[in-house]
Amino acid sequence: MNVSVYTLGCRLNQAESEAIAEHFKNAGFSVTDPRHADLVIVNTCTVTSKAEQKARRMIRLFAKDSEVIVTGCYAALSPEEVKALSDRVTVFSLKEKASLLTLPQHIGSAISSGLSLHDAVLSFTDRNTDLFAFDASSFQYHSRAYLKVQDGCDNSCGYCRTTIARGPSVSLDADTVVERALRIEAEGFHEIMLTGVNLTMYDHEGDGLGGLVEKLLSRLGSDMRIRLSSMEPDHVDERLLDTLSDSRMQPHFHIPIQSASPAVLRRVGRVYPMEHVEYIIERMRKVKDDPFIACDVIAGLPGEGEREWEESYAFLSRVRFAAMHVFPFSPRPGTALYKARDRVEERIRDERAEMLRKLSAEMGREYLSRQIGKETEVLAEEGDEGTTGNYLKARIILPEGRALVKGFIYRGRVTGVDPVTVEVSSLA
Repeated sequence: MNVSVYTLGCRLNQAESEAIAEHFKNAGFSVTDPRHADLVIVNTCTVTSKAEQKARRMIRLFAKDSEVIVTGCYAALSPEEVKALSDRVTVFSLKEKASLLTLPQHIGSAISSGLSLHDAVLSFTDRNTDLFAFDASSFQYHSRAYLKVQDGCDNSCGYCRTTIARGPSVSLDADTVVERALRIEAEGFHEIMLTGVNLTMYDHEGDGLGGLVEKLLSRLGSDMRIRLSSMEPDHVDERLLDTLSDSRMQPHFHIPIQSASPAVLRRVGRVYPMEHVEYIIERMRKVKDDPFIACDVIAGLPGEGEREWEESYAFLSRVRFAAMHVFPFSPRPGTALYKARDRVEERIRDERAEMLRKLSAEMGREYLSRQIGKETEVLAEEGDEGTTGNYLKARIILPEGRALVKGFIYRGRVTGVDPVTVEVSSLA
C-alpha cells in the first residue's frame, strides 16, 4: 500500500512528518508521491490565512483519489472545518499526532481482517500524546536529519495562532537529545537541524539552548554539522552565541523580528529591544565568515504608523539581512489583534510589503555577489544539487570521473551565482 506525507509550514512540521513517514515505511508501506498514494497524511500550518487556504485546496485535491488524514496546527484549531472538506478526511489533533506513529500497524492488521482502508483508519482508537515520540533516524524527504527538541511557546504575540495550537513551551531532556543525535550520526548523516516551535525557549529556565548545543558538540564527531532552525531573539544569550564559534555550527541563521519599531513590538507583545537584535547579528557575523542571516518581517502590524514604518525600514536597510521573509499582517481568529482598531489600511500594508520584498531582493543579490570565489562546504542532495553551509541551493560540479554521493559533504569554491555553482576539489 502507498502512503504519502504532505507537509506545510515550519521545520518542526517537517521533522514530525519525517518520523511519520519512517514508521509507515518500517511497517511495509511504500512512501511515495501524493499522486500515487492510497493514503495521504497532510501536516498543516496556521501561521497565515494563505497557509490554511493552501491546506484546504490540497486536502480537497488529495481526497478525490485517496484517504486523507489531516493533522497539525490548522487541524487542531479548526477540526470541523477540515472534516467538512470531504467524507474521506479524518482529523488527528496535535495532541494525538504521535498516534500516527503506531497507526501503520493497526491499518495493516485491520485490512488483513477484511476492513477497507477508510474503515481501518476510523477504527483506530489508540491515542499517543507524547510530544517527543517523533525520533526518526532515517529521512525520506531530506538529506539532512531533523531533531525535535522543543515544542510550544510561553510568549503571547498578539498575531500568533501557533501558540494557541501548540500550548506552553516544553523541552526534551538533554540526555535524550544527545542519545537521538548519536543514533542519527550512526545512521550516516552528516548534518542535524535542531527544531522546535520556539527553539531558543529550550530549557530557558535552566541551561538553555546553549547548554544543549554544548553537550551535543562534546559528544558528536568532527564531521557532524549542527544547524539551528528559526531562533526567536528574546532567549538568544551569550552561552548560545559562544557555541557558534565551533566550525560544526553552520553559518545560517533565521531570526523572526517581525518589526524593527520598538513601539510596534510593544503593541503586539514582543519583548526584546532592537539593540539586542543588532548585538546578536554583530556576534554572528564576528564568529562566522559572512553568514547567511535571514529574518521574518510582518508588514502593516497594528500600530505601525508612518513614523514606525520608517523606523523599521531604516533598521532593515542598515543591517542588511541576506534575505527577508515578508508577510502582510493577517488578522488571525482567536488572537489578541484579531479585532485591533489601529490596523494599517490594506493598500498601505501591501505597498509596504512590496517595498520590503524589493529591499530583500536587493540585499539577496548583494549577498550572493559576495560569495564568488569563496571556499564552502556543500551537502549533496538530489541529482547534481546540494545546499551550502550558509544554506544556498547550489549546483555541484565534481572532478571528472567522480559520482555525486547523496548525503556527503563536499568542499569546493563558489564559481557562479546564477545559479549558485560550487566546483568541488575534495571531500570536506
